[in-house]
Amino acid sequence: MYDIIGDIHGHADELRELLELMGYKHRGKLHAHPDRQAVFVGDFIDRGSQISEVLQIVRPMIDNGHAVAVMGNHEFNAIAYHTPDPANRGQFLREHNNKNDRQHAETVRQLTAGQLSEAIMWFRSLPMSLDLDGIRVVHACWDIGSINVIERALAEHDGLSTDFMLAATRKSEDLCQSVEDVLKGKELTLPNGISFKDKDGHERSEVRTKWYEHPAGKTYREYTLPAIEEVPDEPVPESAWNQVTQYNDDADPPVFVGHYWLRAERPTLLAPNVACVDYSVAKGGNLCAYRWDGEQELSAEKFVWVNAR
Repeated sequence: MYDIIGDIHGHADELRELLELMGYKHRGKLHAHPDRQAVFVGDFIDRGSQISEVLQIVRPMIDNGHAVAVMGNHEFNAIAYHTPDPANRGQFLREHNNKNDRQHAETVRQLTAGQLSEAIMWFRSLPMSLDLDGIRVVHACWDIGSINVIERALAEHDGLSTDFMLAATRKSEDLCQSVEDVLKGKELTLPNGISFKDKDGHERSEVRTKWYEHPAGKTYREYTLPAIEEVPDEPVPESAWNQVTQYNDDADPPVFVGHYWLRAERPTLLAPNVACVDYSVAKGGNLCAYRWDGEQELSAEKFVWVNAR
């Protein structure tokens, strides 16, 4: 049975508290449960003040078979940020601009050069999706077409090599869009030049969507995840419908995601077989998990969480 744990972002105290709440015992340097396995949805780094400690908890659990994990967009971004661009001397695959520098600053500040290099190598080993026994796990969006593109590219480029990363960060490449979809979620461009500021104050003209639903009959605001007041209450046009790969409630196994910075007094389901476990611990929310015991139809009663400190 699995305990799916949301985005941690350098909050080791909350992670320890959550693991203890779920019955994981601390044995030496290892947290373990006698008959359950933890599943991390990625985004271990950036933002919080205990990034090294988070990695020291998570990695031994994975190395010793007590946990598995998928990559988050922050791990992918870190790999790109520290990978030189072979086509542009002195540049990196993720630009070192003010926005990207700020997002990654805490990780660079808290880890030594050796720790950072080791962490980047480990990030390269993380899968972008997991199809486990009875559940699926991905950081932002389960889109089988995008996942297949990624798997073919991993085979072609021998894993997350520089060649893979080069294709995955070039907007002209199909792999780039597939990675964006899986790690950051499906997006729709807002109509009439409308834009809004996100949680970090960045101007955006695209919104993340409820990719597990079809947008027919919904407005942009209704189809945005999470809901944003500035998004217009105008119908999503039919021209956007072909961008959607709806997740089938009846046939598809439960899928778990993080990424979306949800806020609520109590976690809720996105759909009968779709759950998000990111409840914004890095913004004063909760560190959340879902305790899965084999059910096809998920239950909000299976969420557990601890408050941010």
